[in-house]
Amino acid sequence: MRPGRSSGAGAYELLLEAMEAGALPAGTRLREAELAERFGISRTPVREALKRLEAQGLVLHEPHHGAVVASLDYGQMTELYHMREVLEGTAAGLAATHATGTEMEILREMVERDRGLLEDPAALAATNRAFHRQIRLSARNRFLNTSLETMRISLALLARTTLAAPRRGAESVEEHAAIVDAIEARDAARAEEAARRHMRNAFKARIRLEHAGSEG
Repeated sequence: MRPGRSSGAGAYELLLEAMEAGALPAGTRLREAELAERFGISRTPVREALKRLEAQGLVLHEPHHGAVVASLDYGQMTELYHMREVLEGTAAGLAATHATGTEMEILREMVERDRGLLEDPAALAATNRAFHRQIRLSARNRFLNTSLETMRISLALLARTTLAAPRRGAESVEEHAAIVDAIEARDAARAEEAARRHMRNAFKARIRLEHAGSEG
């Protein structure tokens, strides 16, 4: 059950989701009063949420600016994608062993649905997160799930989706399909390699996006 909007946990989820969606990009100043008004909640849960985000490294306090959304440098981004390749690959391999028939059907349905969202990168980014969450839940490893959920928090700082790049959305969906194919075949090695390849391609797309942004 999701926490109520008026709780500190609820405010935390609202702010984290806004970061993931690009509504609060890196460098954004975070004023309690403005955030409370924007999300229709009181300042107290906003204050609690900002403290939690700061403890996780997503919010920084800058001189003369106050709280701002943090950013990742190139080295941190590289480290993040390297670990994501390892963990997402492991999750897919375990899912090939442990996923139930129903979970496989859900994953296949997600892929088919996403083929209809190629013209909507924002919606595709949201369903992409849901797909990877379903993979890790199907892996049946609570420690791996916790690690990937922690990684999701850091990924929120990469708000601009690579799925808006030409052809990347379609490529990503077909990469998801390859992962599901391997899971349905109960081929753990192939599922892990498909997931790792997907992460490597996502990293390449991220690098291209960062270069395009610096040139703009």
